[in-house]
Amino acid sequence: MKPLYLELPEVALAVSLAEATIQREVREGKFPAPRQLSGRRVGWLVREIEEWAETRPVSNLPPPRNTGQRKPKPTSAGS
Repeated sequence: MKPLYLELPEVALAVSLAEATIQREVREGKFPAPRQLSGRRVGWLVREIEEWAETRPVSNLPPPRNTGQRKPKPTSAGS
């Protein structure tokens, strides 16, 4: 079964935004508000997050280039 609600860290991971950005966007009415789950607990309704994501505009930025190069692995001292 798919979860109905996500907590802030999970929401941030799901939408690739910082937690602070999500909180600001909620205050500005640009992101779905969390729902009250209990006296001191809130969560974001997954369906509302998915709907928000679908409304995001398509970017005109080019996708990042994949050069096929990997970052060099750090060498340990004394090797």
